[in-house]
Amino acid sequence: MDKTIVRRDRVDDSHLPESLHPVIRQIYATRGVKNEQELQLNVKHLLDAKQMLGIERACELLYQALVEQQRVFIIGDFDADGATSTALMMSALSAFGSQHHEFLVPNRFDYGYGLTPEIVNIAAKQGAEVLITVDNGISCIAGVDKAKALGLTVIVTDHHLPGKTLPNADAIVNPNQVGCLFPSKSIAGVGVAFYFMVAMRAYLHERSWFEQQGIQPPNIAQYLDLVALGTVADVVSLDANNRILVEQGLKRIRAGVTRPGIQALIEVAGKNQPSLTAADFGFALGPRINAAGRLDDMAYGINCLLASDLMSARVMAAELDSLNKARREIEQGMQQEAETVMKQLNFTEEALPFGLALYHQQWHQGVIGIVAGRLKEKFHRPSVVFAANETGTELKGSARSIPGLHIRDLLEYIASQHPALIIKFGGHAMAAGLSIAPENFAQFQQYFNEYAQQWLTEEALQGKLYSDGQLDIQVMNLAFAQLLQQSGPWGQNFTEPVFDDDFELVQQRIVGEKHLKMVVQKQGQVFDAIAFNIDIKQWPNSQASKVHLAYRLDINEFRGKRNVQLMVEHLALVS
Repeated sequence: MDKTIVRRDRVDDSHLPESLHPVIRQIYATRGVKNEQELQLNVKHLLDAKQMLGIERACELLYQALVEQQRVFIIGDFDADGATSTALMMSALSAFGSQHHEFLVPNRFDYGYGLTPEIVNIAAKQGAEVLITVDNGISCIAGVDKAKALGLTVIVTDHHLPGKTLPNADAIVNPNQVGCLFPSKSIAGVGVAFYFMVAMRAYLHERSWFEQQGIQPPNIAQYLDLVALGTVADVVSLDANNRILVEQGLKRIRAGVTRPGIQALIEVAGKNQPSLTAADFGFALGPRINAAGRLDDMAYGINCLLASDLMSARVMAAELDSLNKARREIEQGMQQEAETVMKQLNFTEEALPFGLALYHQQWHQGVIGIVAGRLKEKFHRPSVVFAANETGTELKGSARSIPGLHIRDLLEYIASQHPALIIKFGGHAMAAGLSIAPENFAQFQQYFNEYAQQWLTEEALQGKLYSDGQLDIQVMNLAFAQLLQQSGPWGQNFTEPVFDDDFELVQQRIVGEKHLKMVVQKQGQVFDAIAFNIDIKQWPNSQASKVHLAYRLDINEFRGKRNVQLMVEHLALVS
């Protein structure tokens, strides 16, 4: 679906420092930066851990576990946020002097998401006495009940939206629970784990734990590389607090102060460590970790992040890279099949359902979320893609939404109107997961479309690409491109600047399978430009002499040379 370019209105930016470049100052103001302090991304401006409801109780329970040398099991999730959360907790517990801790991540194909009764049984059989969930747990009512019935202590750390009923855990740390005053409601699971460990270090320090054990108190900031990676990979909103966490993690990585696993992932992704950006977490490192949980076992990803030396980390990173290539192949096949299914159902861009729900019996559970995201991007509709579980008794669905429709709330409404339709669900405003019985797919497909139509406004259905306007030719240079990079981190709800303008088209050719490499010109200055995944039926276009581009000003590094490159978000002919 073609998107409409909407130039952002100019806003008052007089409250921001005059020392800022005027373009940067306006960009910050349009993204809601309220004051100069929000631009000071240093650790001292982080929110206070004590504001998190339940964190004191969680510290008491973990302290008791350390004193009594209880066996602590970290129960993670099978995505990058869950992997970084798990690695952070494992590393911090070792630094606190724990001798009895390990992790357990459910295999998505065998057990599904979170702290299920089955996972509790496995942990109990392996001798667990304390369970700490990371990036899950707030919706795991049955799993927590099972753990309590077996006499286990349960600490839930999570960031997902809670349902009407909270689990019967011994402590819950989740800024989205009712009564929690922690201002950053968009923090990732790894951010919650980080804050728990910050509070735990202070708790242990007050009790002279480190002196008693004869160990150095760890600097919890050493885990900010994990926090930055997990935060961006989970596509949470980059509010002021999250931007500090990401920026501080990036600074450490760029300076070479990072764990071998992240260094190895940077190498295998072909990225330049000293100039790493937040986008590299989302598009290069995160997908390689996620591939382990999507196709195999997330333990690969976690063990890579926990590797103690670069040699072993490189072996694991290479394995993750191979899994990611396999994931891409599966995803591309599924995406083509999804579009074929849509054609068979007479879904066209002109006559689309308001909510897309698709299923194919041969689709792979591990990549349905990515395919749902691709469909959402292409057709600008909330999308759910289903795949059958191993036994064929359930369909697992992954949903992605567009601005203006809260997908978890929509699923909750469908469940309330049709109680027997959805087995279980959970998630965020923009992403959710659910399970239904195979025989209920057609009915779900119908209701998903009907209720999406009721909830969506006409404005929400218009695909829009927001632009920061026309960029003066005088600043389309390497120095300003570097300034833009340094003015981040950019990410969800703090979007990287996009500019738009007309250019003369000098050269055009296809590279890869469907990427358009161009040379464009404006006012005598020549720029390289590239548009990914273009329609090869329309491009290259021998008749085109002028194009309108919406683009990000980027830096291309090749054989030691750095040049400005336009990363094209939207491409249109100018007649």
